[in-house]
Amino acid sequence: MFALTFLGTSASVPSTERNHPALLVEAAGKRVLVDCGEGTQRQLLRSGAGFRRLDRMLLTHAHLDHMLGIPGLFSTLGLRQTSDVMTIHGGEGTLDIVIRMLAGLWGAGRAPIPVEFAPLTEGRVIDAGDFTIDCFPVRHRDTDSFGFVFQSPARRRLRPDRLMALGVPDGPLRGELAAGRPVVLANRTIDPEDVLGPPSGGRKLVVIGDTETTEGLSQYVADADVLVIEATFLDRDAPIARNYGHLTAAEAGSLAVTNNVGQLVLTHLSGRYEDEEILAEAARIFRNTRIAADFDRIVV
Repeated sequence: MFALTFLGTSASVPSTERNHPALLVEAAGKRVLVDCGEGTQRQLLRSGAGFRRLDRMLLTHAHLDHMLGIPGLFSTLGLRQTSDVMTIHGGEGTLDIVIRMLAGLWGAGRAPIPVEFAPLTEGRVIDAGDFTIDCFPVRHRDTDSFGFVFQSPARRRLRPDRLMALGVPDGPLRGELAAGRPVVLANRTIDPEDVLGPPSGGRKLVVIGDTETTEGLSQYVADADVLVIEATFLDRDAPIARNYGHLTAAEAGSLAVTNNVGQLVLTHLSGRYEDEEILAEAARIFRNTRIAADFDRIVV
């Protein structure tokens, strides 16, 4: 299960209702911040999420609306005397900008909190056991941009009817079978396949920041339970979208409908449009679409 808290859903210009981009993803007791736009620390407080157990950040790319909140957040965490190391994952160019930004404020190699920088290359970013995070390249205005796939594995659960029929008592024997190991009961071996049901419960969440095209994204987006992606422009302004390196709501909808996505969540929204316009354009193509608002919470 993944719990998403949208901390900022605006495009490059914020509004009174929408802060700069940031998304908190929680899973298996861990919390990951995707992007950190200006004002993210206040959004964490306003959402009720706070700063606890916040030690990992994924940056989609180096544009300032996605990362200017880092110095303020670090300053606050330093004042709170946090001892956690903050690991920042991003493309090499993105991390270089963050490193130079921090050095300009606090000196080379210094920051208010311990920081580690982890350059991204396509593939596995984190294996936390209960879930994994992979990254993949995204095209956006010559930046080293990345999208992210959060995935929890499908699990096979014990079937009570089979356990009862085979006389397996409550206790350690059931734990062994659940772990995939055979057990011996009354001089006979019971194999896990005898008592385990089919795989179920796996979840896939895909988060994409700014992108100028959906080309090449299908292999990563396919069968996602939830796809979070930008929809900065409407189709009537597609030429402008190309110039600025962004998608239209129609393109986001088309990506979802052709890749068996469960739910499409649109973010990075421009104040030039009403939410209803954006939703209507995408929903005409992919029905199960919603517009993200600051402080929305979605469970995958």
